[in-house]
Amino acid sequence: MADAPKGTPLLEIRGLNVFYGASHALQGVDLVLPSGTLSVVGRNGMGKTTLCKTIVGLQRAASGSIRFRGQDISRLTPAAISALGIGYVPQGRRLWPSLTVEEHLRLTMAGRRGAWTPERVYDTFPRLAERKANRGNQLSGGEQQMLAISRALLLDPKLLVMDEPTEGLAPVIVAHVEELLVGLAAEGTLSVLIIEQNIGVATAVADQVAIMVNGRVNRTMPSAALAADRALQQRLLGVGRPGEGPAEDVAQPAAGTPDAPAQPKGPTRVYLSNPVLPTRWSAPVPVARILAAARTVTAVAVTPASGPALAPLSSTGEPVVLVAGTFDTKGEDLRHLAGILRGHGHRVRLVDLSTSGRPSAIEIPPHQIAAFHRRGAAGVFTGDQATAVPAMAEAFAAWLRRQSGIAGIIAAGGAQGAQAVAAGMQVLPVGVPKLIVSTVAADQAVALVGASDILLLPCVTDAGGLNVVSRQVLGNAAEAMAGMIAARAARPRVTQSARPDLPPLGVAFDATTEGTAATVTALLRGSFDCIPFKGASGALAMERMAEAGQLSAMVDLSAADIATHLLAGGPGEDRLTALTRSRLPAVLALGGLDAVAFSRPEAVPPHLAGRRSAPLGATALRLRLSPAEASDLGRWIAERLNRGDGPLRLLLPTGGLSAQGIPGAPLHDPAADDALFSALDRGLRQTGNRQVIRLPQAIDDPAFAAAVAQAVHGLSGRSRRKVTA
Repeated sequence: MADAPKGTPLLEIRGLNVFYGASHALQGVDLVLPSGTLSVVGRNGMGKTTLCKTIVGLQRAASGSIRFRGQDISRLTPAAISALGIGYVPQGRRLWPSLTVEEHLRLTMAGRRGAWTPERVYDTFPRLAERKANRGNQLSGGEQQMLAISRALLLDPKLLVMDEPTEGLAPVIVAHVEELLVGLAAEGTLSVLIIEQNIGVATAVADQVAIMVNGRVNRTMPSAALAADRALQQRLLGVGRPGEGPAEDVAQPAAGTPDAPAQPKGPTRVYLSNPVLPTRWSAPVPVARILAAARTVTAVAVTPASGPALAPLSSTGEPVVLVAGTFDTKGEDLRHLAGILRGHGHRVRLVDLSTSGRPSAIEIPPHQIAAFHRRGAAGVFTGDQATAVPAMAEAFAAWLRRQSGIAGIIAAGGAQGAQAVAAGMQVLPVGVPKLIVSTVAADQAVALVGASDILLLPCVTDAGGLNVVSRQVLGNAAEAMAGMIAARAARPRVTQSARPDLPPLGVAFDATTEGTAATVTALLRGSFDCIPFKGASGALAMERMAEAGQLSAMVDLSAADIATHLLAGGPGEDRLTALTRSRLPAVLALGGLDAVAFSRPEAVPPHLAGRRSAPLGATALRLRLSPAEASDLGRWIAERLNRGDGPLRLLLPTGGLSAQGIPGAPLHDPAADDALFSALDRGLRQTGNRQVIRLPQAIDDPAFAAAVAQAVHGLSGRSRRKVTA
């Protein structure tokens, strides 16, 4: 299919009418999906499934048009529509019961080559890898849904149409599907039209939501607005009485006002306009049948429970302090922490991260956390501590990502307990109080803290029971946590920023680009509140703050840690991932990517020994990358950046990536630099929003710093004025 003219919507539906016999299912539907993800919500019987079937050719339209990338597909067969690039995940999965998971995937993949392969499917859905020999009728509902989604992705579609993908699934599987959809949208290569009854999922995966009422698209609105409007949600998912029009179009007076309707007392009758799912031969449903199918609902007055109820982990409830750890071995210490925090008036919830698999009486037991592991609870309770603890850490991090309203988190335990808690703490935004009381050694502290602002307090004695020493140490930790939470809650009321009008801007750099960062910061200080981040951990911290909504834009002047990760196995697997997910304006310069750095000569691995080097400080040194290595790095970076669709400018300093890489310097290698730049040019999919710009200066040239500042102004819209160093 030829590329559509620029600006053509991916999917455009105009005046679509569909009938089932005499029943007018779709009544002049208009819907546009330019790109990205669009959710469609509404009550049962509003025409959502009919809309899906008509788009993919399973139902014939009576009139109107469906244009995919500018081409009218309303008269094409389902096979022809699929070949154009539309995948379909039907309601009810519709798998072959006698075929195994592997056979489903291989049959779908036969004769095709694309970005999605069975191996990528197994990486995305590890449960399917474990059940590849199981037949379709031997899978759970969640596993069947994973397979149905995978079958559609193997067609490498440009548009994925999904009809009720989370219907009947357990909450942990719903969370997995939701994260998959968000990840697909972040990659920018696939758009999704999702029909969903779950308002939480519908608003989480899409920026816009279309609302269907009686066979029409009643309105399209921002998902954030729908998520915040509980009254509208209730009207959308409720049912009406005979003779009532669409409740969505009627402005409802606020409760308690003189015009507010009286609340019903006693039993009321509730009616459903379509008691039976219509077919193409359906006649209008007789009123007598609607009346016969009505159900009776008795309104019950709800009175508040006596005493204060525990606040939920939600942005609308009172914040909660989490006390987490392995309660089977450290329960006495953890309860002591909780008691002190409750004495300060904080709501506390206990989280048990034990990996023994035994039942727990703690408020949030281990099995509830373990269910969030990508392989479920079976992936955590393996009976082997070497695998169980890292798996519980992964599950706890996934669980915390699904929570809100966390005022702080505190833990006590040994090395393994600290490992499980720290993984979760690291996903929380900077500023949320995090404290671990542990016996961990100093060399383990870096791994526990990562790029987060976790406080570590050595417990002096083993954290395995209360004694005269541990009571004092744990008491200090709890008092510190209580103080941090109280101060953080009061800070917005007692502290005023000197320049509250300045948006926060993250600036990441390392030792090779520190001077450039200082110049860029000086040029932008009048327009932004510049926040410096140094080194590999600083760059990761900046990306996580951006993903948490704590920054307005980013400048990344350092990429040497990426080279270290790929060539010497250092940390950095998550580099650029949060940057692409955040969709914030970003300017990258890739400083220092001409070499890989080591803190001391003896740290250089054998496979990198003997190449050109240059000192960096008293003991550190940098080793020159080869052209092949530089090309591999360029492809890796381009692949990461292609996953995002936020505003991006990649500035390439062709005069030198560091002061040691300019002409005449010890690490100058024009062939390696050109291999890097060429790989980035070829690999990065450039759009109006994402561009590669070559500049003749070296990265430490003041003119290059001025170009970085100018790019930040251009992307953020703060100013179009020229910036000079």
